[in-house]
Amino acid sequence: MKTNDYVKYMTQTIVKYADQPKDERKRQRLERKQTKASFWYRWFGILPYIVYSEVKRRKMKDSGL
Repeated sequence: MKTNDYVKYMTQTIVKYADQPKDERKRQRLERKQTKASFWYRWFGILPYIVYSEVKRRKMKDSGL
């Protein structure tokens, strides 16, 4: 990608963002936050996440919840 194309793309992206209403930007930010992966998965990958969720599930099962 040439520098001119990159500048054009960035300018279009910024203008598109600035033209959105403020509440629309907030809504999109909240959606991204809610769909973010959990802490265990983001930091340690899938295997520790599976172990953690399995232990949590078993604790809930054993406690009768």
